[in-house]
Amino acid sequence: MTSSEKNEIFALGDHVVYPLQGVGVINKIEEKTLRGNTSLYYEIFLEISDMTVMLPVDKVAELGIRSIVKPSEAMEAINSISNKLDQVPVDWKARYQMNVDLLSEGSIASIAKVVQILYHRSKIKELPVQERKLYDNALRILIDESALALGRPREEIEAMIFSKLEREPKAKES
Repeated sequence: MTSSEKNEIFALGDHVVYPLQGVGVINKIEEKTLRGNTSLYYEIFLEISDMTVMLPVDKVAELGIRSIVKPSEAMEAINSISNKLDQVPVDWKARYQMNVDLLSEGSIASIAKVVQILYHRSKIKELPVQERKLYDNALRILIDESALALGRPREEIEAMIFSKLEREPKAKES
């Protein structure tokens, strides 16, 4: 077994989450030779941006690409949106960086947190363009991944998320 075969963790047709990019599907796994080096690559189609990316299999972990979460984890992330918000920076640049860092973590919980923070911020004051794009991207990733994890239509998941966002936040458990 070669080292690139050991690193192969996804199969054709698997859905994956690419942090900051969205949910994609593995369309192809093939060897490519670039600059004299032969490596195994995943070809991932990202529906959200109608884009196909090719990524070396051995860089997948470094890029944070992961499998779709289990249904229980998706529900936990959606339910967490009803929790009390932590203190968030008022300065939009600091808040933006904090949210980019959360999204870069790539976990569904951190994606849900970004949706929660920016949704509630948008109720106080209109979001700057970059934050609005970040919010839209995080919301789309949360909806897409949760729909796949739970085997439910996107519209149903979106309605569920907004019903949680509209609720008065519960007191944070200690």
